[in-house]
Amino acid sequence: MTATVTPITSIASIAAFAAAAAADTVDVSPPAPMFLDSIPTGAGADVHVYQDSDGSLSSDCTGCGEYAWTLLVTPEFAQEHAATCLRPPRRRAA
Repeated sequence: MTATVTPITSIASIAAFAAAAAADTVDVSPPAPMFLDSIPTGAGADVHVYQDSDGSLSSDCTGCGEYAWTLLVTPEFAQEHAATCLRPPRRRAA
């Protein structure tokens, strides 16, 4: 019985090997942020507060559209924005 050995020395062989290896990889998205709270503003909008898997917090305002992020696991930053935002809720795109 004779075995056939094909050396991986040509550029085409290396490229084919790299493509096959890349096909075996899977992109995994980080988990979606967990919704924590909705804080009303004086103008009728809301500041939504989320917690990421790393413990950081983020928020977005449905009035002015401000997005904020903090490493501090405290919702005070969102409460401060809700207290000062004077924009009414934005219309959703149709």
